[in-house]
Amino acid sequence: RRRELSFFAGRLVSLAHFDVFKIVNSRIVITGLGLTSPIGDTLQEMRSNLLAGQARVERIDMRYMGEVLAGVCRFDPFKYQKKKEVRIGTRAASIGIYCANEAIQNSGLDWDNLAKDRVGVYVGTTEHGNVETETEIYNISQFDYDTKFWSHHHNPRTVANNPAGEITINLGITGPHLSIGAACAAGNAGLIQGLQMLRLGEVDVAIAGGVSESIHTFGIFAGFKSQGALAVHEDPNKASRPFDIDRNGIVVSEGGCLYVLERLEDALARGSQIIAEIAGYHINSDATDYVLPNPERQTQCMNKALEKAGMTPADVQIVNTHATSTPQGDIQECAAVREVFMGCDDTWVNNTKSYIGHAMGAAGALELAGNLPSFDDGMIHPTINVDRLDPQCELPTLVTNQPHNHGAVDTILNNSFGMLGINSALVVKRFDGG
Repeated sequence: RRRELSFFAGRLVSLAHFDVFKIVNSRIVITGLGLTSPIGDTLQEMRSNLLAGQARVERIDMRYMGEVLAGVCRFDPFKYQKKKEVRIGTRAASIGIYCANEAIQNSGLDWDNLAKDRVGVYVGTTEHGNVETETEIYNISQFDYDTKFWSHHHNPRTVANNPAGEITINLGITGPHLSIGAACAAGNAGLIQGLQMLRLGEVDVAIAGGVSESIHTFGIFAGFKSQGALAVHEDPNKASRPFDIDRNGIVVSEGGCLYVLERLEDALARGSQIIAEIAGYHINSDATDYVLPNPERQTQCMNKALEKAGMTPADVQIVNTHATSTPQGDIQECAAVREVFMGCDDTWVNNTKSYIGHAMGAAGALELAGNLPSFDDGMIHPTINVDRLDPQCELPTLVTNQPHNHGAVDTILNNSFGMLGINSALVVKRFDGG
């Protein structure tokens, strides 16, 4: 009798170990996405503008500063929220709610019958709370700084988990939610967090990516201006010009992109469309400077992501660069890309910020989305506004000003870097059905 019990106990332990091993090593796929950007509120609209070389940057009035250049989103916040919810909540959360709802619809999930405690929300942000705090301080300044006029909604608006938390309230999600602070690497970081939680078996569906409300805070603009890193140009649509020798800084933008991630076996079991597979990723730190990037660490980050994907640099057809149109940052990233992809004649390099500016915490997620249709149409969108290429940014396969018709595209490497030396690289591949 004891032998039988020992045998069955051993079998149960072995099966449990097998299941854990299976989950930890699960392949993670993208089955839906939703976005809003200055050049479109759907992937189709955004992609059309990318291939047409159509940027959309405009002048907005910024408190204390006058006119500044910004990338502005035009999505309808009332599509998924009531007026009161928009008024009480934050712009970052409205962006996230819009993107999350669009992603779920795009995924084909049977949302009404899904176990909401098995859904997690992982939203990357550059910063949160600045917009609300600046606005409240300005408002009470009109009343001699009497704090009785301070909004009682301030605390839930400014807690770091607000963007992810408001999504859970809107959608009735009772699983975990996190806002991931990772500077301008946050969009990639959100996706990586979602992938890891799926592999840990903590959730069965992850809504992951990044959002940004940065154009609504004067502090971002004033900070970049004080650094000499805020773009100016007589034509707003030409202000963001990575790799061009006359680039002079960043165009701040808002936006968001959230993805539905699932384990491959779950996606196949429900007959889902599979947009792409996340093959590899890496995050590391420069540990050298508050602002200036370190190309050696960026090189290491890309190589580690490829190593995790089981790939070589030559396996990549598209490298989407982080380049923000700052003089030093673009040069440093080009040095890193050159180091990793030297001799890879079929690896093409592009940039999305030349169209929309820098969407901060949403940048990595949005820019990846803009390149995903290459798996279907074989086109590689260009970096626009490169009138005079900076010799220090020269790359043999840099796609500038006109799309490149490549044919088959199987793998994309998506770079996203941030202040205080956080680097991220994501390797995404065409799902081959295997």
